Amino acid sequence: MNCSCRLEKTDHGPDPYVMSVEQAAMKNRNFRTAVWTGCHLQMTLMCIPPCGEIGLEIHEDTDQYIRVEMGRGAVRMGKCKNQLNFQQNLCRGDGIFIAAGTWHNIINTGRSNLKVSSVYAPPHHPRGTVHFTKEDAAREERG
Repeated sequence: MNCSCRLEKTDHGPDPYVMSVEQAAMKNRNFRTAVWTGCHLQMTLMCIPPCGEIGLEIHEDTDQYIRVEMGRGAVRMGKCKNQLNFQQNLCRGDGIFIAAGTWHNIINTGRSNLKVSSVYAPPHHPRGTVHFTKEDAAREERG
């Protein structure tokens, strides 16, 4: 399944909202979709294709929680970009806690799409962000 298929989603924040995160993640085919953005918290859904990855990144002022909704993967983290001394395999239901200032990457090690939900505090992406592909996300980050 190709993760670059478009799924119409809107950001429901900051209004009150209830959803099945697991079901929404399963339906999401975009690399990243912001589904709720408030003043202090944001949830996005991600679809990472087989052999794909989020990409090595750091959020200096943002804590992050990532939950595996479907698939298999691996996480690598560390305080230095070139020294990711924490590694662990991931499967459905696993949660990853990432403190601000930590380098991290999530890699899809399975044969199907890796579906994850991600919570940022404070929000990291503009409200309503939709990146159809990883390349779209990279283009936006470069400005």
